[in-house]
Amino acid sequence: MRHPWMPASPCGDGCLTEGAPTVALPRRVLRFAAAIGLVLVAVLSAPLLLVLRGRGRERLVRAVFRGVLRAFGVKLVVHGGEGFLAASAGRGALVVNNHISWLDIVAINAIRPMRALAKREIASWPMLGSLVSRGGSIFLDRERLRTLPGTMDELAGALRAGSMVNVTPEGTTWCGLASGRFTTATFQAAIDGGVPVRPIALRYRLSDGRETSQPAFIGPESLIASLRRVAALQGLVLEVRVCPEIAPGRASNRRELASLAEAAVHSALGTVRIPAQRRKPVRVSAPVRSVGN
Repeated sequence: MRHPWMPASPCGDGCLTEGAPTVALPRRVLRFAAAIGLVLVAVLSAPLLLVLRGRGRERLVRAVFRGVLRAFGVKLVVHGGEGFLAASAGRGALVVNNHISWLDIVAINAIRPMRALAKREIASWPMLGSLVSRGGSIFLDRERLRTLPGTMDELAGALRAGSMVNVTPEGTTWCGLASGRFTTATFQAAIDGGVPVRPIALRYRLSDGRETSQPAFIGPESLIASLRRVAALQGLVLEVRVCPEIAPGRASNRRELASLAEAAVHSALGTVRIPAQRRKPVRVSAPVRSVGN
């Protein structure tokens, strides 16, 4: 049952861009095999994660997620965020990003391992589910509205205790060529926890520079179908732009804080919203300056 409060995306198969180059079937099979092998290694390494602390644990987790990206032939390009990447452990922050694909959470953890607020169904997903669960995710039951306040209290507590937690405030995936509004509930957790918000902007493109929606996990398709489509792509590039953090107290309420974070993501992507067409950001010609790699 879908509650009215649950965000919905109009994106579907019709949003998928065409003309993306693909690899041969044997290469796709090898990619799946490599990804499954990495997940098995991660599962077997779980006892080691309980022993390791600090930078050692972070390096191991980052290596696993980066390995998953490499297994699927995804090149990760990061702009900015030197302070974010070097931030000391124990400093809580709400990390928010636009939501396009299951690859999003892989990319975030390949840059900086952290906990996540994830929908309950992810725990049962093949490959990704075990990684997300073992990373200390907070699971949200989107079909039981009465559990939302308790989940937000748990999120605020984790932030207050010094955890970085990744949240996708659009509430569902979009194709990347269009996007949704940032919902406000999780931003209240940041206010209650007294922590900054760190917006991150994601974009998927091909090696020739063309933006693509092929990695998007949209519509009624299964995760397996999305995995197969990503495994077939050649020259997929995932661009991550880490925006300046929004300090505690800068916004007077959660709506203002959500608006600031959403604006930061669109500024980083070079998009602007037209009020009459809020679901379709329009690309502007002004280039976005890359800060580091």
